[in-house]
Amino acid sequence: MREVHRSQLQLGEVAIDKVWINPKSRDDIPAVLKGLQHIWCDEVSREQLYALLDEHILPEADRTVGRPGMDLWQVLVLGVLKQGLGCDFDRLHELTNHHDTIRAFLGHSDFGDKTHYEYQTVVDNVSLLTPELLSAVGRLVVESGHKVAKKKPGEPLRGRCDSFVVETDAHYPTDVNLLWDAVRCLVRETGRAAEKYGMHGWRQWRHLTREVRKLFNKVRSTRRAKRHPERVEAYVERCRALVERADSTLDALREQGAAEFTCRSIAGFVAHARRQIDQVERRLLRDETIPHEEKVFSIFEEHTRWISKGKAGTPVELGVPVALIEDQYQFILHHKILWEGEDVDVAVPMVQEAQALYPELRACSFDRGFHSPANRVRLDGLLDVNALPGKGYLSKANQEREAEESFVAARRAHPAVESAINGLEHRGLDRVRSHGADGFARTVALSVLAANLHRIGLLLQKRERKRRQRVA
Repeated sequence: MREVHRSQLQLGEVAIDKVWINPKSRDDIPAVLKGLQHIWCDEVSREQLYALLDEHILPEADRTVGRPGMDLWQVLVLGVLKQGLGCDFDRLHELTNHHDTIRAFLGHSDFGDKTHYEYQTVVDNVSLLTPELLSAVGRLVVESGHKVAKKKPGEPLRGRCDSFVVETDAHYPTDVNLLWDAVRCLVRETGRAAEKYGMHGWRQWRHLTREVRKLFNKVRSTRRAKRHPERVEAYVERCRALVERADSTLDALREQGAAEFTCRSIAGFVAHARRQIDQVERRLLRDETIPHEEKVFSIFEEHTRWISKGKAGTPVELGVPVALIEDQYQFILHHKILWEGEDVDVAVPMVQEAQALYPELRACSFDRGFHSPANRVRLDGLLDVNALPGKGYLSKANQEREAEESFVAARRAHPAVESAINGLEHRGLDRVRSHGADGFARTVALSVLAANLHRIGLLLQKRERKRRQRVA
C-alpha cells in the first residue's frame, strides 16, 4: 500500500508549509528544502506534481493493498536531496534517520515517532524515479522558478548552450586489464552458479581466479607485454580455456533451468572475454591497430565513451557528454545526454526540444564546437538571436554579423553557463557511480532537478533576508 502523500497529519507532525528553514544558512540542505517547500505550498503545482508521481512511479501497482510503502513524495524528497548534496546513499541514509528538518519533510514528528529507514529501502525507492518523470517535474519546477524570479509574461528567454563530460565509474582501460575484468567476473559468476546448482568442474574457482591474476600481473603494462610476448600468449591461452569451459557450463545451466538473470550475466561476460581475447592477440601479438568503433572502454559501464577534447591537464575523459541550455535566470531549461555524436550534431535538436517546452526561448549562445554551416542556417530560422560563432577565418559578412550588438551581448553572457556546469558537478555529476545507462540517465536528470530547486531556494532565502532587514 503506497500513497502519494498522507493528507491527515499525525500526532506531533508539522505541515510542510509550517516547517521553519533558516534563511541565513549557507548550507545546501536548507536551500534544496526551501525549493521543495515552495513547490508544495503552491496548490496548483502540488496537484500537478502529485499527478506526475502517481502516473510514473509503478503505475501498474494497486496502491490500496499490500504492506505500507514509502510515500511517493518521500521518494522524490530523498532523490532530490541525494543529488542536491552530491552525497552517496550512506550519507542520505544517515540524514533520513537523524536530521530533524528532513524528517519533518518526510512527514515524521519529533515526538515519539521512531520510524527508521533501512539502507536498502532508501536505495530501492530512489531507484524508482525515472528520467521521464524527472524531466516532467523539472519543467514544473522551472515554470515555478520563473515566477519566483519575477519573469514577466511573454518575456523572451535568452539561453546559453554548452556541454561537458560526466565521468562514469570506470578505470583507465587497456585490452589486457579489460580481459582480466571479464575473466575474473566470468569465473566468479560461473563458480557460484555451479555451487548453487550442484555442478562439477568449478570447485576451485577462487584458485582459478588467483591463477589468472598472476598471469595478468606479468603482462599488465604495454611495455612489459611487448617485451615478453610468451607471457601474453600464456595469459591469453589460460583465459581462452576458462571461457570455453564457462560456455559449456552455461549450456548445462540452461538445461537445468537456472535463473535467466544468472545465464544472461554469464553470457555477457563470455562475449566480453572473447572480444578482449581477440583484441589482445591482434594488438600485442600481431601488432595491429584496433579501430575505435570496435573498442569497449568498460565492461561494467558499456555506455562509457573515450572523450578527448584537448584540454590542458586532461587529455582524456572517460564518460558521456551532456549538453544543457541555461536561461538568464540561471534555470536549466533542457539537457540532453550524448550517447553518440558530438556537439555539432545536437545544436539544432537541443534548441528545437527546448522550444517545444518553452516557446519563449528566442535567443541562444553557443561555443564554436557547435558550429557548422548547416547548423547556422537552421538556427537562424529558429532563433531571433543566434550567437553561434564561426570557426577559422571569418568572411567580411560573418565579421559584421558577429560584431552586432545583440551577438556581442550574448557572447559576453555565455561564460556564465560554466557556473551551471560547476554546480552540476558539485551535485553528483563529477563522477556517476550509478550502474547502467538507466542509472546514469536518472542521476543526470536528478542533478538538473536538484540544481533548479536549489536555485529557487536561494532566491527565496535572499528575499526573506531582505524582508527581515527592512523589518529591522
